[in-house]
Amino acid sequence: MKLTAVGVDVAKRVFQLHWVEPETGEIISKQIKRAGFLEHFANRAPCLIGMEACGGAQHWTRRLTELGHQVRLMPGKAVKAFVSGNKNDVADARAIWMAVQQPGVRSVAVKSEAQQAILALHRMRQQLIKFRTMQSNGLRGLLTEYGEVIAVGRAALNKAMADVLARLSERLPAALVNTLREQWSRLGELDVQVAEIERRLSEWMKEDKACRTIAEIPGVGLLTATAAVSTMGDAKVFKSGREFAAWLGLVPGQVGTGGKVRLLGISKRGDTYLRTLLIHGARAVLTHAKEPGPWVEQISKRRPQNVVTVALANKMARTIWALLAHDRSYERSYVSVKPA
Repeated sequence: MKLTAVGVDVAKRVFQLHWVEPETGEIISKQIKRAGFLEHFANRAPCLIGMEACGGAQHWTRRLTELGHQVRLMPGKAVKAFVSGNKNDVADARAIWMAVQQPGVRSVAVKSEAQQAILALHRMRQQLIKFRTMQSNGLRGLLTEYGEVIAVGRAALNKAMADVLARLSERLPAALVNTLREQWSRLGELDVQVAEIERRLSEWMKEDKACRTIAEIPGVGLLTATAAVSTMGDAKVFKSGREFAAWLGLVPGQVGTGGKVRLLGISKRGDTYLRTLLIHGARAVLTHAKEPGPWVEQISKRRPQNVVTVALANKMARTIWALLAHDRSYERSYVSVKPA
């Protein structure tokens, strides 16, 4: 049975729907408030519902799936190509309706609430680190105004801060010196909060088989393992490891016309956070591993260091997909063979 396609533009309070009645061919553009959204689809036959992968979309996807509907989440960039004329809720819903029926539009993996919870921990940890960096740089900049120049880095700041505050207390108002001391101590509070989030991630990793499996890969640690499993969702959504690596933006961009194709730098599509973790992990392997492996040694002879780093990150991503999709354990000496 062919499902009726419905485009849904998600918002905080008012949702815009677009579909075509299969019996009459009538074009329906309807606005529904948040309270009546699920009730509307609960009273309908199973539909193919398309939505942009935006805030709240994962929640509505799970709820609509429970009602028996088939839901596809699509990147906003893919939907944008189908918007014609002025951009508004009606045009967006129509564009989503068109995009969900196209076979070439890539869908976003649907995540469970547990996977989203882990990603939320990652986002909050990332935010705390950003605050900590801003706080440290702000302190360093303020102290420069009074002739106290401190080297870059948290260790240098902690080492010099006590002596700097002692010198400044002799010539500056106590109100400022005490405030600077409080801001410095707040860095320690942020350290505690970051460490607590990492502890919770570590506990979750011990209970999750998939995380423990891919953590055996060189360069994949606590953050990369938990982020990869949660971001990927179901590994079988991707046809191959190459497709997963391309989804993360770890493959060259291409510009071509007239049969001539020119390869550019990596496309940088997909999840920036996970791609960054993989590249940092690959760089750590190249820097600290005693025996990075013959593959790395061969490519290092003919390519620059940064290219080797990204190539290793690509290989790590493909290995992660292979272990999760085929339910295998990591074997350092394993060599993949092309099917006959």
